[in-house]
Amino acid sequence: MDFIGKKYKLISSENFDEFMKVMGVGLMVRKLANAVTPIVELRKEGDEYNLVTSSVFKTTEMKFKVGEEFDEAEAVGAKSVCTFEGCTLKKVQKTADGSLVTYIREFGPKDLKTTMIAKDVICTRIYKAVDDSHPKTYRVLG
Repeated sequence: MDFIGKKYKLISSENFDEFMKVMGVGLMVRKLANAVTPIVELRKEGDEYNLVTSSVFKTTEMKFKVGEEFDEAEAVGAKSVCTFEGCTLKKVQKTADGSLVTYIREFGPKDLKTTMIAKDVICTRIYKAVDDSHPKTYRVLG
C-alpha cells in the first residue's frame, strides 16, 4: 500500500454538482465545493485509517477500521463500512433515509480515481499525485 501518506490533488470532476444535489447539498455549499481543488491523503495509524480531504474551504476527516461500521461525521444518521481490495478503497454508506451511496477510490502511484454513486447519478473525480517531500523554494529571477 504505497499510496498511504501520498497526497493527491483534484484535476477533473464530472457530475459532482448533480451528485451533491442528490445528496441534498444546498446551492451555496455546492457552488463553494465546485470552486475548490481539494487534496486527498489516506493515513494509517495501527489498524485505523484516516482519509483527509482538505481545501481552502473545508477540511474533513473520515476515520475508520476496515470492515467495521462507523457513524459518518459529515452526514447525520448515516452509517458506513469501508473495505479494501488491493489498491481500491470502497465505502458503502447507508443514509438516514435508508438509501445506499457507494464511493470507490482507486489509488495508483500517479493518480487517484474516485467514483461516487447515489441513486442514478455517477460522479467521477480524478486526482493527480503531488510531491510535497521537498520544501518549496523560490528563486529571484533577473
